[in-house]
Amino acid sequence: MHAPIGDFDSATPAPDCLDELTRPVADAVRHWRGSVPAEQIVYVDTDPQWADTAVFVEHYGRDLLEQSANCVVVTGKRGGETTLAACVVLSTTRVDVNGVVRRHLGARKASFAPMDTATGLSGMEYGGITPIGLPEGWPVLVDSAVVDLPYVLVGSGRRRGKLLVPGKAFAELPGAVVLEGLGVAV
Repeated sequence: MHAPIGDFDSATPAPDCLDELTRPVADAVRHWRGSVPAEQIVYVDTDPQWADTAVFVEHYGRDLLEQSANCVVVTGKRGGETTLAACVVLSTTRVDVNGVVRRHLGARKASFAPMDTATGLSGMEYGGITPIGLPEGWPVLVDSAVVDLPYVLVGSGRRRGKLLVPGKAFAELPGAVVLEGLGVAV
């Protein structure tokens, strides 16, 4: 199969390579629901040494920079309550944690979750966290620019490999909320 974006040696529909995914991601693909068929989610095998966005696009194609998204885990705190959420923004932007995220979560304070919290609770590897397969109940805040793209490159749950996902599928993830201005220019 040829990947819908990028220049990859191998591309496989995600349902055909569940063993390459972390358990929560594989379970989410296995039980996929929505208007986008699971077969349109494509797994591409990539070298973990190129996992970070800047090096990744140098190795796999500069055009991917405009078609890549990062998924970061944030915490919102108000009183004694803590809310975890995932934020999905284009790689060319940064998450507006202290503005859009804080207001949406109704938090007094919002910040990036510590790495151990993000990886431990998501069941995914740092540098590969994806919005597909996150714990039930987590809000998934998605920048509207991500949803507008035909395909988006995101993590696969591991540092090795990425997923190519139709943009509109992000709006249909459990807990997804599409927000304008979630990603701000760097």
